[in-house]
Amino acid sequence: MSNSVTRFFAPVLAVSVLLASPVPAAAQDDVSEARVRKIEAEIRALQRKVFPGGDGRFFEPQISAGEQTSSTSNAPSTTAVTDILARLDAMEAQLQRLTAANEENTNAIAGLESRIELLEGRGTSPTTTTTTVTPPATGQGSEEPSASETNLSAMSGGQSASSGTSTGAAAGPSAERLAAVQAIAKPQTDDPADDEYSYGFRLWDAGFYPEAQQQLTLFVERYPGHWRTTYGRNLLGRAYLDDNKPREAAPWFLRNYQTDKSGARAGDSLLYLAEAMIAMEDTNRACIALAEFSETYPALATGRLQDQYDRNRAKVTCN
Repeated sequence: MSNSVTRFFAPVLAVSVLLASPVPAAAQDDVSEARVRKIEAEIRALQRKVFPGGDGRFFEPQISAGEQTSSTSNAPSTTAVTDILARLDAMEAQLQRLTAANEENTNAIAGLESRIELLEGRGTSPTTTTTTVTPPATGQGSEEPSASETNLSAMSGGQSASSGTSTGAAAGPSAERLAAVQAIAKPQTDDPADDEYSYGFRLWDAGFYPEAQQQLTLFVERYPGHWRTTYGRNLLGRAYLDDNKPREAAPWFLRNYQTDKSGARAGDSLLYLAEAMIAMEDTNRACIALAEFSETYPALATGRLQDQYDRNRAKVTCN
């Protein structure tokens, strides 16, 4: 037991002996001074870490107040101002674009409102409005037009599909006609394009051809990609043809045929084009249209449109 105790406390006794041994006073003073300086340096370093913006009462700052102010205020201030100016320039440019777009939309809405007023009979006669529509010069895609298509392209007599609208002064419609037109209801469904076409069809079916011309022109211009557009262009040509205006009807029939030959009413338009040429007493072009119709749409020539095709052929003598 005593040996174990002795082994356990032996290191402690050795340290005690060493501490009790006399050390020179000069060596002790040097060690203490070095330790004190080291501790002070560490405290100053710690203070600089914990209090980087100290006022100098506890330690000497690494930079002066003047240097700190110039280095911490000038650069950030300049950067912030530059950023604000750049953002203001961007906002002004965006505001200019929004203002221009707003003016364009306002003008477009005003034009639409004027046309609606004309259709509803609150303005002047619909026939006084001039519409600009440019028919395509050739057939679909980039294919070269055939000889018959080239001849067909000349059928409009130099007129565009909009030449039928009157540009001269016309007397306003009577009160009875206005009332009759307003009595025709416009459909209100979830397909506004189809509603526009259906309203034009109702006007045409009721015999209000000038009003139908105006309404159908609005439809084909506003919805050129709608599935009803082939019906709209064909019916617009018929509205002119039924109004005894074959010269104005021909460009619409030609345009509907050349724009989409596979359209639901492309064949109808080609046959009506021949009918318009017959009304204009242009036998040569009427025969070209009839030949093109029988070649392109043989199923229609012997089916749904056979009676109309035979009637038109009986009116002319083709080589």
